[in-house]
Amino acid sequence: MTIHPVILCGGSGTRLWPLSRGGYPKQFLNLAGERTLVQQTALRVRDIDRMAAPIIIANNDQRFLVAEQLREADVKPAAIVLEPLGRNTAPAIAVAALIALGKSPDALLLVLPSDHAIQNDATFAQAVQAAAHVASDEYLVTFGIEPTEPHTGYGYIRCGESLGYDVPAWRVDAFVEKPDAQTAQTFLADGGYHWNSGMFMLKASTFMEELRRYQPKVAEQAEESLKLGRADHDFLRLNEAAFAACPSISVDYAVMEKTDRAAVITANDLGWSDIGSWSALAELAKTDEAGNAALGDVFLNNVANSYVRAEHRLVAAIGVDDLVIVETADAVLVAHRNSTQDVRKVVEHLTKAKRSESVTHPRVVRPWGSYEGVDQGERFQVKRIIVNPGAQLSLQMHHHRAEHWIVVKGTALVTNGDQQIMLSENQSTYIPLGVTHRLANPGRIPLELIEVQSGAYLCEDDIVRFEDNYGRIGS
Repeated sequence: MTIHPVILCGGSGTRLWPLSRGGYPKQFLNLAGERTLVQQTALRVRDIDRMAAPIIIANNDQRFLVAEQLREADVKPAAIVLEPLGRNTAPAIAVAALIALGKSPDALLLVLPSDHAIQNDATFAQAVQAAAHVASDEYLVTFGIEPTEPHTGYGYIRCGESLGYDVPAWRVDAFVEKPDAQTAQTFLADGGYHWNSGMFMLKASTFMEELRRYQPKVAEQAEESLKLGRADHDFLRLNEAAFAACPSISVDYAVMEKTDRAAVITANDLGWSDIGSWSALAELAKTDEAGNAALGDVFLNNVANSYVRAEHRLVAAIGVDDLVIVETADAVLVAHRNSTQDVRKVVEHLTKAKRSESVTHPRVVRPWGSYEGVDQGERFQVKRIIVNPGAQLSLQMHHHRAEHWIVVKGTALVTNGDQQIMLSENQSTYIPLGVTHRLANPGRIPLELIEVQSGAYLCEDDIVRFEDNYGRIGS
């Protein structure tokens, strides 16, 4: 049986604020290695036996971010499926199951969150093969992590009777919500409990059979949204009306807690973490003799057991213990390591106040490259723009702003009204208000330039597109 990895790329971006944002959640960040978490997830499964190309489930707003990160990792997905809105994991997995069944009636699904860290890839591959063996017998298998501490941030699985395989596999007796500290300590002392990793191995036909039994509306609307979906360049867009009618429900609530086919295998020694907080990330980082993890331009004096991360400037800490300090271009977080689960309260406050720091990341990814804000004032803003080799922006104009472009690296081909000009390093051009223009990179290295915008209105919706390689005319 072929295994179809399903990589779930949804996420709110709240737990690792300010580095992670609603528009740039943690799976797209380099947090635990040289690659981003979604790249690590895709690469981790590529060389496992019987593994097909991955099916990626992502939201529409992050489609170019997903595609670019997969391209950078040289991963060619079977499909990038775009959800028009979030409907939790059960509908997403149902869509993936239907796609896999279109390829083979015996398809297996390896369902993976894109934002988890796994340090031992070889052990993970062994666990995948063990789970596939059990799932081929019509069991819906979840990967359980044997607890090493009374953790209150994870859900738990209570193991039932052994299934008699030559791998550690049990029937699921119960799924347990995140416990308080005393209950978690009891689970650890009693044994027979596993952390719920959120990873699954499912036979696609078995999953759809159980989903139609317990949540027929989810199965029906997922199938309808796929049937009425449409291809859009490298993406598969689900039908918005059909998918919106789908109940929003997790796979645990929809199927796993109800079916008598739920099984759990022990997946130990993976080096697994869901990186659910800054303190969890700190546990994965390399530390000095005082227990500190210092990333970026950091100076520490008389500091212990702290995680300090500088993204853009020098961060100095003196005479403090047990802190998490994270600096980004537009925000700084200082928290006690025992309180990092409360970072969501900051995001809630920012969202309620309608502040952009809860959603917008300083670096914004576009299909042609990216841009990052450098400075802004009442009637101006400065951006650093990177255009990928061979890429170009849309042919466009602005009603309310003019732009100056200064090339700092690479070569730019500029359309400015009825002229085309080539600019190299240290050369510049001026785009007057209302003039049709386009920026392209004809070279083989990334084009970097500084853009200075000036005018009465500087928001991104002041764009009228006339031609676009990425299907964004009118959007």
